[in-house]
Amino acid sequence: MGRHRIVIVDDEKSMREFLEIMLGKEGYDAVGADSAALALDEIRERGADLVISDVRMPGMGGVDFLRALKEMDPEALVIMITAYASVETAIEAMKAGAHDYFIKPFNIDEVKLTIRKALELKKLARENRILKNELKTRLGFSKLVGTSTRMAEIYSLIMSVARTRANVFITGESGTGKELVARGIHEESDRKDRPFVAVNCGAIPENLLESEIFGHVKGAFTGAVANREGLAGQADGGTLFLDEITELPLHLQVKLLRFIQERRFRPVGGPSDRTVDIRLIAASNRDVEAEVREGRFREDLFYRLNVIRISTPPLRERKEDIPHLARHFMEKYNKALGREVKGFSADAMRALMDYDYSGNVRELENIVERAVTLEEGAEIRVESLPAHVMAERPGIESLMPPREGQALVPENGMDLEKTVEDFERAIIADALKKAGGVKKKAAGLLGLSFRSMRYKLDKYAIGDGKEE
Repeated sequence: MGRHRIVIVDDEKSMREFLEIMLGKEGYDAVGADSAALALDEIRERGADLVISDVRMPGMGGVDFLRALKEMDPEALVIMITAYASVETAIEAMKAGAHDYFIKPFNIDEVKLTIRKALELKKLARENRILKNELKTRLGFSKLVGTSTRMAEIYSLIMSVARTRANVFITGESGTGKELVARGIHEESDRKDRPFVAVNCGAIPENLLESEIFGHVKGAFTGAVANREGLAGQADGGTLFLDEITELPLHLQVKLLRFIQERRFRPVGGPSDRTVDIRLIAASNRDVEAEVREGRFREDLFYRLNVIRISTPPLRERKEDIPHLARHFMEKYNKALGREVKGFSADAMRALMDYDYSGNVRELENIVERAVTLEEGAEIRVESLPAHVMAERPGIESLMPPREGQALVPENGMDLEKTVEDFERAIIADALKKAGGVKKKAAGLLGLSFRSMRYKLDKYAIGDGKEE
């Protein structure tokens, strides 16, 4: 790949030339523009890997330029520079899609590090999108949505194990897409034209489970008025997916162990065994090792199933996928409900990004379905989101537009600098708490470079964190 192309937009010639020289020495192809209009023309004609723009410029200002650029290229990577230490301007720029911002005078090393990290993230996101598109073409499991590193690892595992005959154990919290992963494995395998049969072991009454899985013959028990083929027989030649397998009672775990070892079973009340050719995939939302230790799940069955382990990540650990998922569900329910919602307001998307989703992707889908149903405008607003989503958003009230008649400045005035510092200190402390004290993870939650995060932690004397 050639040198990264960076466009610098600033009406101040000395700043523009300084950045051009500094970035040129770093190996970038840096080009300057003294107005937003010229920069848009330059980017439209020749493109840009990264844009650095001043906030205050005559004519079209930096935030309006950012919005116009995002309309032209939603994936544009933009860093804003301002001489005004205003949280209002910074928040407005971040809402409009800025990656980061610096306040003059800025630290040169911090600027270099942030640019390098931003370009690395853009490269990774591009590679993940390419991988996802290839997988969607090859595998057909387009219902798995996400371009994060964690999801790229899942896609890679699916491709690796699909062509084998090994048993697969998928673990993860409820709502993380375990069945979609199982279907992806099936669709990529040489069994894709044969049945994919799924059974939720926790949703079937215990006295019917054996009959449901292995079938029964007429007269085997009261109500068995005819022979019935079980799910294991229906899956012959294909894939049998046993979801929530840790819900199986112990006596059925013994029979399942024999079935896994021999691929043979006997229908309830049947006179003889039947052999089938199936791929077995199991899943659980429990801590399986803990279930084994407590004696609720057989250790020998666990080892038979746990040949290949795939862990589906909770949504809170891949929040960069939330915009993709939200738009996917919006389009899904636009079609299902006959609506024409076009997108999400910046405040609504930020609220979705701040929420922790105990129900994972399934909960996000429910939230978006509700919002599409209730929204009367062209885009989903914060008012269409459930109250509990808004309640978990840190500092949400201060980021939302004021209600009519609501004063932002007290009658007796305020210390703006101190208010801004208190606001930033509280957010950084909360991010560090949510990240379990891991500074790098907290920086990721705030969209900051690690260097910027360390600077702010030192500035506000926030300690007791660890680097990794």
